[in-house]
Amino acid sequence: MQSRRRHAAAAALSVTALLLFICVQAGLVAFPLRDTRSRALLVPPRWLPLGLRAVRAGTATPAGAGTEAVLLPGWEVIVLVRRPDAASAPVQNATCMFRGGASSPARALGPLPASGRHAYTCIMPEPARTQRHDAPLVLFPVSTVINADDGATGRSPEMLKWSNRIVYESVVVDGGDVLVFAKGVNRRKKVNRAAADIRCLYYRGDAGNAVASLPATTSAQQVFRCPPPPATAPVYRELRVTLAVVGEEPIPSLATYDPPRRRDSRTTGSTTSGKRLICACTMVRDVAKFLREWVVYHAAVGVDRFYVYDNGSEDDLVDQVRHLTSDGFEIFTMTWPWPKTLEAALSHGAAVHRDSCEWMVFIDVDEFIFSPHWVHSENPTKSMLHSITTVEKDIGQVSMWCADFGPSGQNAHPKEGVTQGYTCRRQIMERRKSLVRLDAMDRSLSNSVHYFMLQPGFQSKWNTRVHVNHYKYQAWDEFKVKFRRRASTYTVNWTEKKNLRSNDRTPGLGFEAVEPAGWPHRFCEVNDTLLRNVTRRWFSLGFGNKLGRRRIISTTPGSSYNV
Repeated sequence: MQSRRRHAAAAALSVTALLLFICVQAGLVAFPLRDTRSRALLVPPRWLPLGLRAVRAGTATPAGAGTEAVLLPGWEVIVLVRRPDAASAPVQNATCMFRGGASSPARALGPLPASGRHAYTCIMPEPARTQRHDAPLVLFPVSTVINADDGATGRSPEMLKWSNRIVYESVVVDGGDVLVFAKGVNRRKKVNRAAADIRCLYYRGDAGNAVASLPATTSAQQVFRCPPPPATAPVYRELRVTLAVVGEEPIPSLATYDPPRRRDSRTTGSTTSGKRLICACTMVRDVAKFLREWVVYHAAVGVDRFYVYDNGSEDDLVDQVRHLTSDGFEIFTMTWPWPKTLEAALSHGAAVHRDSCEWMVFIDVDEFIFSPHWVHSENPTKSMLHSITTVEKDIGQVSMWCADFGPSGQNAHPKEGVTQGYTCRRQIMERRKSLVRLDAMDRSLSNSVHYFMLQPGFQSKWNTRVHVNHYKYQAWDEFKVKFRRRASTYTVNWTEKKNLRSNDRTPGLGFEAVEPAGWPHRFCEVNDTLLRNVTRRWFSLGFGNKLGRRRIISTTPGSSYNV
C-alpha cells in the first residue's frame, strides 16, 4: 500500500513538473517582481499576480461605473469622470453624491492632460466622513450627455488617499517612453530610490489583467521613466500603468497609458508654426488678476509661448486666458489638480513641450525678468531675452539672481499691477531662476524648481546682466494665501512646526496667518523703481489690467498683440 502511494505521489509530482515546464515555456507563469529586474515580463490575461489584484481592488473602476476619486487633505475630493468628448467644455452645476446620501457642489477643473478624463472637486460633507470613503457619484444636469456606463448602478470603489502612495499621472514622451508620476516612492529631498528597484506595470483597467512588467530607467523625485509595453504585448484601447517597488505591492494608480497619437495642439501648443525659441512654464492657483501683466511684459521682451499648469484655480483664469489668446498671445493651460507637486508639474512641462520650445524659463507669475540695461530702450524687443540664450553649445542652463520686493507700503493689491505698486526691495539678491535648454535636460528631469539637472556634457552659466524681480512679500491679504499650502513637494507647509530654518519661510512670521506688526513696511531696504518706470513708458499705466491699451508690434515679423 505504501509503495503504491509513493508511486502515485511520484507520478503526480512528475505530472505537476511537466505542466509547470509547459507553462513556463508558454509564458503562462508570472514570476515574482524581485526576480525580473532586468527584463520585460509579459503576463497573459488569464494570469494576474496577487499583488496586482490589490491594485485592481483599490483603483480600477468597477464594471458599469465611470468615476474614480482621491481624498486630499482638508476633506477635499478630486473625482475623475469620463466624457464622450475629452475636449468638450466642463459641465457646471454638477453635484457630488456620497455614500449615505450626503452631497456637495462639484466644481469643474477641466480635462487631465493625458487621459482626457474630466476632473471635478468637491468637499466631503461631515456626515460622510465617518463612513467608508467610497468614491462619490458626480451628478450632472439632465441635459448633459455622458458615457452610458457613467449612469450604471454598482458599488463605487473606495477612494484613494493622497496621504498614501499613489500614481496620479502619466504621459508618453520622447518617441515612446512613458513618464509615470507617483507620490510616496521618493519621500526625501535628494534621496531617490534606484530605478533598478522599480518596475513599471501595465494592466487592463476593466478586468485587472496584467499585460507587461518592465524595469524603470530613471527614478527622481515624483517622476519615473518607463519603457512602453513591448510590441508583442496584447493591444488594448487603453491600459492602466502603475509602479511596483521590488518586494512590495504595486502602488494604487489613477494613471492610464494611451499609445502615442497626434496631440491636441490646443493644449500642447504643438502647432504647425514651428518651434519657439523661448517658452515660459508656470503652475498657478487663483492668480488670474496677475496673469495679463506677466504675459504682456514677458511676451514683449522675448517669451514666445506660455504654458500654465492650473492647480485648482477658483477665479476667472479661464476668461483671462481666453482674452489673452484673442489678443494674439500664445498661451495654453493644463489641468493639474495634484497638491504639492510643483517639481513634477515643471518636469511634465519640460518633457511634453520639448519639441515645441528650444529654451524654457520656469518662473512664477509674481516674477519678472529684468535688466537695468533696458531702461534706456524706447520700446521692448524680443532680442532682450533672446540674447540671453546666445551662448556656447555646451551651455544648457542660464541662471539669474532674484531680487525680493516687499509690501512697499501697500495694504491691498495695487490695481495698476505688481510692477507698479511694489517698488521697495531687500538689498541682497539670493536664490535663482533659470532658462533651460530643453535638449540639455537630464533624462530624469530632476529639478529644484530654481534649476534643472543637466545631461553630461552640458553646464550651467550665470548671467549677471539680468535678474528676476520677485514680488514676493505683497500686501497682507495677498500674501497670507501662502499659508494654505506650499506648492513644492519637499517644502514644509508654514503651519507645520518643522524645518524652521528653511529659506522658504518668511522672517518674523509664526505658524498662523496672523499679520505681524508693521507688515506694509517690511523688507524695504532699497527703493527700486526701474521696472515700474520703464513699463509705464513702454505700455502705459495699467497695462496689466487693460486700463491702458495700445498695439505692440513685435520685432518678430508678423507678430503683434494688444495690451
